[in-house]
Parts: sequence; C-alpha cells; structure tokens
Amino acid sequence: MNIAVLDASLYFKGLLLLIRKDHKISNMEAQLMKRIGKSLGFEKAFCNRAIREIMDNKFIEDVPPRFSSAILAMKFIKDGLSFSLTDNVVHPREEEWLLSVALTNGLSRDWFLAEKDVAEKRRELPEQMEVDDLEIDFTQSAREEKNESCQ
Repeated sequence: MNIAVLDASLYFKGLLLLIRKDHKISNMEAQLMKRIGKSLGFEKAFCNRAIREIMDNKFIEDVPPRFSSAILAMKFIKDGLSFSLTDNVVHPREEEWLLSVALTNGLSRDWFLAEKDVAEKRRELPEQMEVDDLEIDFTQSAREEKNESCQ
C-alpha cells in the first residue's frame, strides 16, 4: 500500500505516543520503533532521538492521528495492539488511546474490540507487522501541495 509522507509521519508519531502511555519504554518497544522508523524511511539518528526523548517531550501534542484512509488506520491500530502486548498486557491508557484513534478515523468500537481480542489471543508479536506492507510515496505529498497552491 502506498502512503504519503504525512501518513508515514503520523504512523511513527502515533506509535511513539502509544509507547509512552504506560510511562515506560521497553527494550522490545524501542527495537520495534527503530525497525518501523527505518521501514517508514526515517533516519536512524532521528528515530533514536525521538524514542529517547518521547517520555519528556511536552511539545508533542497527544492527539490521535487522523490518517488519509480507514485502511491505513486499521493497519496502525493492529500494529499498535501488537506493540501494546509486547509486555503481555494492554495497559488501560494504551487501550483507551487506540480506541480514540479508531473512533477518530471512523472505525467502530466493535471493530476495535474484535481486533484487540484477536491480538490478545495471538499472544506474540506477529512475524510481519502491518507497517511492513507500506511503501512511502515521496511524490504524493508534493503533488498534493502543488494542487493546493493552484486553487
């Protein structure tokens, strides 16, 4: 699935916000964030700094990301649930935040709870995460900006 740079940024930022919800970042979460950052085209130094600073960074607004499509939001939430279960439990603040992402993106509470149930039954990190199927289209955001400036 091709996504714009803005969606890639929202995906990465959204997962950063998620991992700080339980006030700790495990080694597994940090490793996953580095892997996802690389997959989304972010530089290693940027990813390391973002992970290191997310707990104390008060300037990052804690709002659920609004993605350009419901399909991308579904992928994000599935990955978010996988992240949340790296310590074998979905923390209530993580669950609440992921539910708010679902609702912000037009997904139902029932859909979210069904996905949470699937993730909890799986009990291990999937070999392939949803983010692995994403391709960043660097020209997409440039086209959108050009189209907006022509109007």
